[in-house]
Amino acid sequence: INQPINQHYHSSPFLKSTAIMETVYMNQGTSVDKGENARLSSFVGAIAIADMVKTTLGPKGMDKILQKISEHDQSIQVTNDGATILQNVFLDNAAAKVLVNIAKVQDQEVGDGTTSVAVLCGELLREAEQLVAKRIHPQTIAAGWRLARDVGRKALEAHAVDQSADAEQFRKDLIQIAQTTLSSKLLTHEKEHFASLAVDAVLRLGGSGDINLIQVLKIKGGQLHRSFLVKDGFLLQKSIGVGQPKRMEKAKILVANTPMDTDKIKIYGSRVRVDSLQKVADIEKAEKAKMRTKCDKILAHGCNVFINRQLIYNLPESIFAERGIMAIEHADFDGVERLAKVTGGEVTSTFDHPELVTLGECDVIEEIMIGEEKVIRFSGCKSGEACTIVLRGSSSHILDEAERSLHDALSILIATVKEPRAICGGGCSEIHMAQAIDREADATPGKKAIAMASFAKALRQLPSIIADNGGYDSAELVSQLRAAHASCTDSPCGSTKGLDMEHGAIADMKEMGIRESFKSKLQVLLSASEAAEMILRVDDIIKCAPRSRDQM
Repeated sequence: INQPINQHYHSSPFLKSTAIMETVYMNQGTSVDKGENARLSSFVGAIAIADMVKTTLGPKGMDKILQKISEHDQSIQVTNDGATILQNVFLDNAAAKVLVNIAKVQDQEVGDGTTSVAVLCGELLREAEQLVAKRIHPQTIAAGWRLARDVGRKALEAHAVDQSADAEQFRKDLIQIAQTTLSSKLLTHEKEHFASLAVDAVLRLGGSGDINLIQVLKIKGGQLHRSFLVKDGFLLQKSIGVGQPKRMEKAKILVANTPMDTDKIKIYGSRVRVDSLQKVADIEKAEKAKMRTKCDKILAHGCNVFINRQLIYNLPESIFAERGIMAIEHADFDGVERLAKVTGGEVTSTFDHPELVTLGECDVIEEIMIGEEKVIRFSGCKSGEACTIVLRGSSSHILDEAERSLHDALSILIATVKEPRAICGGGCSEIHMAQAIDREADATPGKKAIAMASFAKALRQLPSIIADNGGYDSAELVSQLRAAHASCTDSPCGSTKGLDMEHGAIADMKEMGIRESFKSKLQVLLSASEAAEMILRVDDIIKCAPRSRDQM
């Protein structure tokens, strides 16, 4: 659909002349989609993207194979993570790119619900397409959606429960939320084990909420259930220098980010002219003397372990070996930052004032083997905030997907620690919000009530899609679920009934331990409705060709 002028503009001579004037005064290569053409193009693009990822929704969702078609890179990924799928799909539709952006924001803000937000936005636009066909104005639909969103938010807040005051019960809630998140991932068969690992890692952060302090090491070999959390220390996937001690007790650690090679003239085109080989030798001798002086300044700090972000060349490595110092080179920037946190030290770049530098402390540093990989373990560290989770798996594809799954669980747990309210999963909250919106729509006059009813219908599509993906009769299950919620009048928070995808029946989500984060579900509701409203309000799509060089 890429017609420059919509057909209905030809029905009026004035509109026809206006459209012709637009095309005359626009630069060559500029096209305009107007009115119904623009709106239909937006609807079709966004709904197509939502339909592509909706088969991955829920515990019985399917995976996608993402294959690159570059001449030099034909790698593949096997995943059901909505954000990963959408980020790797090439799109040429503006509305489809909006869905990709809201999935990215959902992944950054909460970590989970990336598929749900795209699917809900697509279902809202599907309903809007039918309403526009009935000659209901987009502004009226948007106004009704805003009313429905406010009602849904209030119903969701009433449905949420905060048990953070009881530490034991809150930990139980966190484990249930992590298990619910992992139920739709590769780790579903080991969800109890990985949920426990994730909760332990997040609680070690002490409320800081910095996910970068949780390091995930992927080591091939073994099975997924052999993955573990390093509880009493930290791992660094680097090697110790040649000829240096492989074990150090009561370590005093200097963490640095400094060049440990000889000085080079780094000005392009510069040269050094000498008239004899003796002067070349003098230059090399001066360089070595300068490096020895730098090493002496480092040793003056009283450290017995030196960790540098950059490379350590042969001369300083041999100097450290002579003094019995353990040196670790090329620790990546994230590794250096985590080490500074976990050991209680500071990252330093200059060494003229040792009294101003704080050294890290650790009981034991030693080189160990995990599978066929050598790693360095730091035990008895001064600070226990940072930690390491070691993932084991049979292939790189499994390890990559396991890392993505674990990242989602860690992100949702960190968000739950900040916002401790939780809700029941399994489609329970969607039906609860939809029924609250339906009740409000019955008391709302005008066409806005029709838009509110369409919003409720879109919410009910989420449990329907989950049931479809499991191979069950979605119409039967959703109707039973609606009846169960409608018959619940004794609880102010509403029914806790939801979909039991193991048996294809309706069950109590609270008893089954299927819980979701309130923040995640709220973010899905707000982001999807706002994005759908923005797409709905579009009436023109203007595509402009870039300026040619002779116009600049």
